Amino acid sequence: MEDAKARKERLKALKQAAATAEANEPSTRDPEPEPEAPVLKFRNYIVKDDKIEHEVVAPAVVPKFVEPVVDKQEQESNQEELLLNVAPKKANWDLKRDVQDKLDKLERRTQRAIVGIMQDDEKERMEAEGGVQD
Repeated sequence: MEDAKARKERLKALKQAAATAEANEPSTRDPEPEPEAPVLKFRNYIVKDDKIEHEVVAPAVVPKFVEPVVDKQEQESNQEELLLNVAPKKANWDLKRDVQDKLDKLERRTQRAIVGIMQDDEKERMEAEGGVQD
């Protein structure tokens, strides 16, 4: 208990010392200057009130666009070079012609398979009806 009382006494003494030091301190300090009011700059707004202090700013200047001059002959030659570069290195554009024989065989086999399936379905339908026709 005595420790708590002693601590409270010390805290009170410290608070009083701080308060007296704080009271004496402002007289020794230099007074702080007031912050200056900001200068308003209006670019796109015309101020109608004379009481507002502002700085007039010239409107933004858009740089003039100058179209670049290009040689058309050079451009045409570049297109021809591009077409040559895009073309495949191997001649594979005749691929369909080379594979056409195999495609024809597959087409014939597919047609035969479709006809066979249709004939089987027709037989099953006829048997289900009860009669067989030739």
